[in-house]
Amino acid sequence: MSPFDWRTVLFAKHAQHVVLIHFPIALFVVAVAFDVLALWLNKSAWSEFAYFNLTLASLFAIPTVLTGLAAWQWQLEGQRLKGILLYHLLTALAAASCIWASWWIRFRQRRAPSPARTDLALVVELLGAALVVVAGHLGGFLSGVNS
Repeated sequence: MSPFDWRTVLFAKHAQHVVLIHFPIALFVVAVAFDVLALWLNKSAWSEFAYFNLTLASLFAIPTVLTGLAAWQWQLEGQRLKGILLYHLLTALAAASCIWASWWIRFRQRRAPSPARTDLALVVELLGAALVVVAGHLGGFLSGVNS
């Protein structure tokens, strides 16, 4: 098995999820940071950056969730959901839901005739960021990084 063989990269039982997961995590955390800066500095440009990062994070979350479910079926052979695997799945789905909800709230705000920021969006984003951290930590144990 060569690390430069394209079949090794594309058809590894878990590699796609491990690679893809970094994109929605980074994009979402940066979006939350930009939204906090926009609120703190009262600058709408930061809010625009946050919205575009949220859009990309919500798009990347779709294949990430799908490859996570595929990795559970292929690499872990669909073993019964219990312990860390169950907690990782639940927190990851909750985090992805927060990412999508954050984007939806911001999307609706942008389309409103007089866009007004809501505290609900920031609360959902901060909850999502906490869930991302927990899901990532538990995923590290499943992948063997945190042993």
